[in-house]
Amino acid sequence: MAQADIDEGLYSRQLYVIDHDAMRRMGKADVLIAGMRGLGVEIAKNVILAGVRSVTIQDEGVVEWRDLSSQFYLKEADLGQNRALCSEKQLSSLNVYVRVSAWTKKLDEDFLSKFQVVVLTNSPLEEQLRVGAFCHSNNIKFIVADTRGLCGQLFCDFGESFEVRDTNGETPVSAMIAHISKDNPGIVTCTDEESHEFTDGMFVNFSEIQGMTELNSYGPIEIKVRDIYSFSICDTSNFSEYVKGGVATEVKQTEILSFKPLNVALDEAIRDPELVEMTDYGKTQRHLSLHLAFQALHRFTQKYSRAPHPRSQADAEVLVTITKELCTDAKFDELDEDAVRQLSLVASGDLAPVNAFIGGLAAQEVVKACSGKFTPLRQWLYFDALECLPQENDGVLSEDACAPRDSRYDGQIAVFGSAFQDKLKKQSYFLVGAGAIGCELLKNFALIGLGAGEGGNITVTDMDSIERSNLNRQFLFHSKDIGRLKSEVAAESVKEMNPYMNITAHQNRVCPETEEVYVTSSGLPFWMGAKRCPHPLTFDTNNTTHMDFIVAAGNLYGQIYGITGSRNRADIQSNLQGVKVPEFTPKSSVKIAVTDQELKEENEERKEEDKVKLEMLKEKLSKLQLKDQSFRMHPQEFEKDDDSNFHMDYIVAASNLRAENYDIPTADRHKSKLIAGRIIPAIATTTAAIAGLMCLELYKLVQGHQKLTSYRNAYINLATQYFVLSQPCVAPTFTVAGRRYSLWDDFLVQGRHEGQKEMTLEELLKHIKENHKLSITGLYYGTAVLYSDLSDHTDRLKLSITDLVRTATKHEIPDHQQMLEIVPSFEEDEDFQTVLFIRYLLSPDHPPLTSLLA
Repeated sequence: MAQADIDEGLYSRQLYVIDHDAMRRMGKADVLIAGMRGLGVEIAKNVILAGVRSVTIQDEGVVEWRDLSSQFYLKEADLGQNRALCSEKQLSSLNVYVRVSAWTKKLDEDFLSKFQVVVLTNSPLEEQLRVGAFCHSNNIKFIVADTRGLCGQLFCDFGESFEVRDTNGETPVSAMIAHISKDNPGIVTCTDEESHEFTDGMFVNFSEIQGMTELNSYGPIEIKVRDIYSFSICDTSNFSEYVKGGVATEVKQTEILSFKPLNVALDEAIRDPELVEMTDYGKTQRHLSLHLAFQALHRFTQKYSRAPHPRSQADAEVLVTITKELCTDAKFDELDEDAVRQLSLVASGDLAPVNAFIGGLAAQEVVKACSGKFTPLRQWLYFDALECLPQENDGVLSEDACAPRDSRYDGQIAVFGSAFQDKLKKQSYFLVGAGAIGCELLKNFALIGLGAGEGGNITVTDMDSIERSNLNRQFLFHSKDIGRLKSEVAAESVKEMNPYMNITAHQNRVCPETEEVYVTSSGLPFWMGAKRCPHPLTFDTNNTTHMDFIVAAGNLYGQIYGITGSRNRADIQSNLQGVKVPEFTPKSSVKIAVTDQELKEENEERKEEDKVKLEMLKEKLSKLQLKDQSFRMHPQEFEKDDDSNFHMDYIVAASNLRAENYDIPTADRHKSKLIAGRIIPAIATTTAAIAGLMCLELYKLVQGHQKLTSYRNAYINLATQYFVLSQPCVAPTFTVAGRRYSLWDDFLVQGRHEGQKEMTLEELLKHIKENHKLSITGLYYGTAVLYSDLSDHTDRLKLSITDLVRTATKHEIPDHQQMLEIVPSFEEDEDFQTVLFIRYLLSPDHPPLTSLLA
């Protein structure tokens, strides 16, 4: 794939993560993904969106009821048909640049030899060993992915010698130079506005140095860090004297990695735990135990021709026995037997969130194998979310509760039981945003049946319309949907996945996005360090950037005034030949700031001047419109993804002219769009993995888990195989009048309930004092002050709470609001003050509430 062939409109967000060279390498890769259950289709979806040359999906099996729990392209009408054939059409529609085909026969060596990457999902160990040995000996990248209920496994073998061109994908480190000594070694001192980020052993290139120009063409130089502002380089004693300026920029170095074949890595993982990547550092021993337990599962399946029955204690003990036998062979004596039992109890399950997480990770490994970008997994990874299971006080699930029911949720019922499935169906959830993560969440919601029953509902809101750049990772949308509202199309798509979904689409804004930019003051002379003194440019019609600016600016002005513009650069260039641009001379009245403080003061003065000028302009325009009623300006709203509207053309040209003024590197259109559009680089694999983790937390919320140890925060970096899953911090607590509180505590105060008369403010203050031994010093509803002991609110004491809120806010309480959340400030003594919530019941038919942390 040549660079010109890369569809930047489609891949724009991904290109900020995976550069053009890596994308070209991916465009030459043919990938095989074997197994089209939920895990296989997740990997295929992500890899196709990423943009390889071809994806072949293979499966000899037919659709079963439990497949519908996580395979989003299968329908009830597909039962009994081949999984790969049923998935081919939908997967093909994800990316017009990727050839997708289905294969329903066995994987023989002639067939395997056609691919650069082979992925096996949910496959028997014998198949993994056979295919893995062939791939290793033929330099084919090999990946094994497997999920069993709440547990997952991943393995990578990229051969004896795999070149990683960029280990982390981070932007190369750079720093502005303040001085370079003539010495052996030479000492480079960076500007002291901020510390550099170089590390020992990095290689750097130098550019824009004045004086010691030999360094500008020296090539990559290895550095040794001295402190946060300086580092040493090569011998500079024979170079010219350093004058000023210069930039040091990191040069990424390639790394050659060697992988062990599956049969070797399988045994060595126990003896060398470094081969097992940790996803949760509190589960190190469990992950090593799962390595053996997964092997034991293969032996169990081979012996009994089935997986362990859901919640079968007898099968669990058999699996423990088999695993212990493996422990003896592997000389492993710290087996987590409880983890093995739990794996057996859920092994027949097939969960969409777990498949989304492992599928996202596996697809990212495919991207690494094809592109040479980022550090691959070396070599095993285990994951479990067994803390999602019912807690001890919720009772023990029975085999009958988890038995299959010929239901689309059988894969999930096998783990959590039928009663929990009914509970999921009744949930009502509100999702803000139907973008990349929103699409993945809605897909998961449909598969797990969230809100898909009587009384349940999913409401999704997104005010955006679908753009072409969305299609690379927002897989619910296709080319035919461009221009339509995201929320509506997303709702239609998930209804296709699960026709029982109750979903409502809105287009309302929930909260505005804001962004602030901050420059620190150093007190140094203005043109010192990183600041460059600008110089004027001489207009030249033969300069491409100059003409880009003229064409874009002229057309934009034309659009504003309703005038048809021109794209004929030759005509525009011809018209400009006679234009004489006056030579730039600074105004004598202009004062140049010499310090940051002076610049700040001048900016404030300029803001005031601009306000005056704007008012004068408005007045002139108003008079002009009165004279000529046909005159009307048309404001243009910035749109970064429309390449025909001249918006990005103008920004790229203007910013690059500015860069030339200051002798700093220019930016291409791709980078300019990233900055101007405030674009967040994105890739489908990450969004899929994150959405999977989010839905695992949702399982816990719906079950009502009370133990904080059940929940997980997650930080993952798929580029470097960095995973941190940790327990959330406990909310700070404090003791008042002998009782412990946190900011999550609330006080239920029933007003109109079961015929009760609504409390007055005086009665509320008295209630809190008598029942909770607390004195209210301030009472707020939103931003409105209902009561303060610093003010005279005597006239409010006899008001009901409803009337009190109405008086303070000047608004009626919304009809749908059945209770008020009032934030009081409780003060016990002069050294202590905290804020808690009062939940005040308004509706007589609202059910009683209890404390959040009862």
